[in-house]
Amino acid sequence: ICQYGFTEMVNNAIDHSQGTLLTIALKYSPASIELRIIDNGVGVFNKIQKALNLHDPLHAILELSKGKLTTDPDHHTGEGIFFTSRMFDGFMILSGNLFFDHTEPEGDWLLEDHKKLLQGTGITLKISPQSNRTTQQVFNRYASGEDYGFTKTHVPVSLARYGDENLISRSQAKRLLTRFERFKEIILDFKGVDTIGQAFADEIFRVFQNQNPQIHLTPINTHDQIDKMISRVKSATQ
Repeated sequence: ICQYGFTEMVNNAIDHSQGTLLTIALKYSPASIELRIIDNGVGVFNKIQKALNLHDPLHAILELSKGKLTTDPDHHTGEGIFFTSRMFDGFMILSGNLFFDHTEPEGDWLLEDHKKLLQGTGITLKISPQSNRTTQQVFNRYASGEDYGFTKTHVPVSLARYGDENLISRSQAKRLLTRFERFKEIILDFKGVDTIGQAFADEIFRVFQNQNPQIHLTPINTHDQIDKMISRVKSATQ
């Protein structure tokens, strides 16, 4: 896992950062192996925002979490960050003033403004020396079919929010739904989301689902209010 993650992140920095300096550090203790890769480039969130013409760097983080995202499709599949973030116990990105943190196996996501400003991109990978997670196990969670394609993704719905806003509008839902057509199965993780609006739910679970019946949407970690809202909009199609 360490070799895979290190290689992917170093190659990403070389191919995408447009930087002139790459710093690599390794820290080892009985409790943790920590790899750190820092470049002085344009910043991963800013580059994705400009390349995909997104409204805000925060939207770039949401797109990164989905997978199959690259600014150079001729040479990259866009799978490196997705799989690396799920192989390590901790996966952290600091770029600009945005800090993004994903932890396994809980699947927790943290996104916040950071006091420290980093012009380029800093990535930290952490894993326990006792971890028995394998790269094959992680690939198996998101691949299917005869060609063993990357057909399944796990999307944290909370990343569709900006700040403390509630998820109530169709525009927010459309932000979440971007590039969903590239997958066959999508797990929508509502962890950290207490409530959603009728328009938000309707756009995802009625409008999008009716237009894309071949795509299977699975909501998880929902509250009672969210379950009722999803059931309400689905019943409108029957």
